[in-house]
Amino acid sequence: MRSRNHNKMCWSRALLTGWGLVLVHLLCLEAVPISIDKTKVKEPEPKPEETQANVDTGLHYDRYLREVIDFLEKDQHFREKLHNTDMEDIKQGKLAKELDFVSHHVRTKLDELKRQEVNRLRTLIKAKQDIEGGNDIAVDHQALLKQFEYLNHMNPHTFEVDDLDRLIKSATKDLENFDKDRHDEFKRYEMMKEHDRREHLKTLDEEERKKEEEHYEEMRKKHADHPKVNHPGSQNQLKEVWEEADGLDPEDFDPKTFFNLHDTNGDGFFDEQELEALFTKELEKIYDPTNEEDDMVEMEEERLRMREHVMNEVDSNKDRLVSLDEFMVATKKKEFLEPDSWETLEQNQAYTDEEMREFEEHLAQQEQDLSEKAMDLQKQREELERQQEQLNAQKIELQQAVEHMERLKSQKIEPPPEIEGNAIPEMHPVDHQEAQPQEHHLPSQSPQDTHQDPQIHEQHNEVQAQQVVPQTHHDQPPGHQAEQGHQNQP
Repeated sequence: MRSRNHNKMCWSRALLTGWGLVLVHLLCLEAVPISIDKTKVKEPEPKPEETQANVDTGLHYDRYLREVIDFLEKDQHFREKLHNTDMEDIKQGKLAKELDFVSHHVRTKLDELKRQEVNRLRTLIKAKQDIEGGNDIAVDHQALLKQFEYLNHMNPHTFEVDDLDRLIKSATKDLENFDKDRHDEFKRYEMMKEHDRREHLKTLDEEERKKEEEHYEEMRKKHADHPKVNHPGSQNQLKEVWEEADGLDPEDFDPKTFFNLHDTNGDGFFDEQELEALFTKELEKIYDPTNEEDDMVEMEEERLRMREHVMNEVDSNKDRLVSLDEFMVATKKKEFLEPDSWETLEQNQAYTDEEMREFEEHLAQQEQDLSEKAMDLQKQREELERQQEQLNAQKIELQQAVEHMERLKSQKIEPPPEIEGNAIPEMHPVDHQEAQPQEHHLPSQSPQDTHQDPQIHEQHNEVQAQQVVPQTHHDQPPGHQAEQGHQNQP
C-alpha cells in the first residue's frame, strides 16, 4: 500500500475532479506503481503541503474540503468502502452514508472542523456587514448561512452524513462548471473588445476610419502567420517537447519515460496543470507578449482548449486526471500517431454574429438604464441645491434680524449725542408733585355757602387773583420796555 504522503497527494488531486473526495483515492489504490526512484522523492516533509498549495481549485471552501479529506482517509472502514464504491453511487451520495461507521476520533475531529468553518463564515458575514455600515442591524446568521450549500447550517455543531453529501455534491458541481465559466468569461472579453473597436471607429472621420481598418486587418494577418501548430497530445507534439524542453533525441522517444519526466509531483497522474505545461512550446509559436498583434488572454484560452481536448481523448474515466495506464493506451491510438490538424482560435471565432448582436443590445440597454439613473440623480441634485439655497436665504434673513435687534438694544443703552455749541443739559427724572405749583386747597363749598360767609368768599377771590399775575417788563422781549416808555411820554 502506498505511503500516507502519497495518498495525501492523490487526495489533493481529487479536489480538481468532479467527484469530490473519493474517486482519486480509488485511483491511487489501483494505479500502476511508479519507479522506485520516483517514490523516494517524498523526503522533504513539506513537499505535500507545497503540492497542495499549487493546486488552485477556485473554491472558497477549499481549506475545509482538504481538511475533511485528510481525516476521512485515516479511517480504515471508510478507505475500504472507497475501494468498492461505484462512481455513480458516489455521485448519488451513497458513500456519505458510510460516515456513520467511521471511528469516534475521526467523527470528533470532523465536528470540530465544521464548527470552525461555521465560525469562519459568521466572521465573514460580520465583516461584510461592518464594511457596508450596518453595525446597528441585527444579523440573522441562520438565514445568511443558507447561501453556503456545502454544509448543513441548521446543525452547526456536528458533522453528519448530510454534510458529507453536501460537500461532495457542491464540489462536483462547482468544479464541473469551472471550465465553462472560464469560456464564458473569455467570450465576453472578446465581444467587448470588438464592441470597443466598433465604437472607436464611429468617432473617426472617413480617412482615419479607413486607416484603422487597414491596420486591424494587417495585425490579424500577422498574428495568423505563425509556424504549424501540432495537434495537442499527439506524438509529434510530445516529441517536440521531448527534444526541445527535455534535450533528448527524438528517435529515442519513449511514452512511459516521457510520462515520468513530466509527472512533476510524482503522484502517478497528469493533472490539469501538468498537462497545460506540455503545451507551452506550441503556444510560443502563436503568441509573443512583445507583439502588438498577440493577445495573452487569448493565449490562455488556447491553452485551456488544448487541455480540454487531451482530457476528452485520453481521460477515459472522466476524473479530470490522466493516469499512466490511460496515457499508455492513448499512445496506441490512431489519433496519437496520425492526428488531424489543429485549428487555433483565429480559425474559430469565440462568438456568433447573433451572440454579438444580443451582447450589444444588452450593453445599449445597460447604457440607457445608467443614463436614466444619471438623470434622476441630476434632478435630485438640483432639488437639493434649490433647497440649500432656500436654507441659505433663510439663514441670512435670520442673521440680519439678529443684527437689527442687537442695534436696537445698543441704542437704548447709549446716552444721547451732544450738539456742538449748545450742550443739552442732562435730564433727570422730575417728581411731578414737586414740579407743580403749590395750590391752596380750600374746602369745597357750594355757592350758597360762599354767600353765607362773605369772609371766605373774599379769601377765595384773593387766591385766584394771585394765580393770575400780569406780565412784567422782565418777561417781555428786549426793546419792548423802551417802546412802551416812549408811548407813555407826553
